[in-house]
Amino acid sequence: MERAEAYGFSGAMSGVFLLSCLLFAAVSRRQRGPYMDELFHVPQAQAYCQGRFGQWDPMITTLPGLYLLSVGLVKPAAWLLGWTGSVVCSVGMLRFINLLFSAGNFYLLYLLLFKIHQRNKTLKESFVEIGSDQMTMKMSLNTQMENGDV
Repeated sequence: MERAEAYGFSGAMSGVFLLSCLLFAAVSRRQRGPYMDELFHVPQAQAYCQGRFGQWDPMITTLPGLYLLSVGLVKPAAWLLGWTGSVVCSVGMLRFINLLFSAGNFYLLYLLLFKIHQRNKTLKESFVEIGSDQMTMKMSLNTQMENGDV
């Protein structure tokens, strides 16, 4: 990654994360309890936090990956920081996990765009090389025709 590109990505990442944090704070301040589809997902995630992995709400149609990842992040953090009780898998903590995942998604989007850009750049360079080869062949053919060699 070039220096200018690194600065640009760092700035964009910082801006997106700051905006996400402000949005997270505003939503958490105004809506403390589960909202919309959180009515299904928060109790399911809290059941997983309590180790009840056999419990499943039939209203949920998505795979349990986010719940498992949330437990995998929240439980070690709670143990390290000495958190106990309702704070560990609260609505706010589970929303914060989504905030972290949004930062990860931004990074993945950057990697995808970088990969696509590199591929397009390579294709463009190939077309330029092919074009210059064709131009060289035409110039050579023109020279041969002018000399009467063809």
